[in-house]
Amino acid sequence: MPETLAAAYDVLLFDLDGVVYIGGTAIPGAPQALQRARQAGAHVAYVTNNASRTPAAVAALLDGMGAPVTEADVVTSAQAAARLLADKLPPKSKVLVIGGTALRLAVRERGLVPVSTATENPAAVVQGFAPGIDYGRLAEGGLAVRAGALFVATNADSTIPNARGTAPGNGSLLKVIEHATGTAPVVAGKPEPPLHRESVIRTGARRPLVIGDRLDTDIEAAYNAGADSLLVLTGVDNARTVTLAPARQRPTYIAETLDALLRPYPDVAVSAAGATCGGWTATADAAGTLSLAGAGAAIDGLRALARAAWTAADSHGALDTPQVSAALDQLSARGLRVG
Repeated sequence: MPETLAAAYDVLLFDLDGVVYIGGTAIPGAPQALQRARQAGAHVAYVTNNASRTPAAVAALLDGMGAPVTEADVVTSAQAAARLLADKLPPKSKVLVIGGTALRLAVRERGLVPVSTATENPAAVVQGFAPGIDYGRLAEGGLAVRAGALFVATNADSTIPNARGTAPGNGSLLKVIEHATGTAPVVAGKPEPPLHRESVIRTGARRPLVIGDRLDTDIEAAYNAGADSLLVLTGVDNARTVTLAPARQRPTYIAETLDALLRPYPDVAVSAAGATCGGWTATADAAGTLSLAGAGAAIDGLRALARAAWTAADSHGALDTPQVSAALDQLSARGLRVG
């Protein structure tokens, strides 16, 4: 492998919230790490489940934080949903849009006609999050789906972060039409494949690395696409959740911050006895309980622990918190974000 992760892949596909920023505020050091990756020759692109902003608006936000970006570097679930619709419908088909301007523009860019009511006999309904969604718009979508329109969602995230905490996301709003019609939507966003496909098409990636903070969206999306992934511990998931992750949500690499892209990634040696990384060795007993011994960087301890835990889970069945708590406590004492 080349000396750094940034050099090992032709395109770096970054999630945004929890990776580059949180609630619109840059994560300390993230824009600088992105700049260094770009300066080192990496193709940096951004992939988001957020369908409420246009690529131009996202690019402006990132540029204001000091991250390297152009509008062409941004791929959204609205674009992925629009391509999914265009692949299934004849040109100029009517699509009832439940969402904001960004989604309507994405639909129009794919040669389809955005409409707002079921009386216009749309061939499809596409729903993405926007703060202004109200009952009337959901009712129109439900009427169209019940009449036979294809139902597509930009993403199915159950929640979204905001300044006051955690709020209902598009996945929660989708349940209104799904419950009323008995029809589940086809989902374009992570972890489903269409958004990754859109990213590959737009960036020309042949061997991309997916970078994210959520196991159930970013990392599972990479798994579904057969791509390698890096989990950073700056957002939703942490040392405990990654150690207990099911097979579909296990990242190829684990790091505390984006700086890891510019440093050599250490080998993790796995054997029947356990796993070793840096100065740490993690082992599992016959019942699957994990032990961790050694010294050095806490993140190396997590890399060893996670690999040993995944091996034990594959042999003994899913592990639980008590089986890894003592080992995680050692890492917590060294300053690693465990929970």
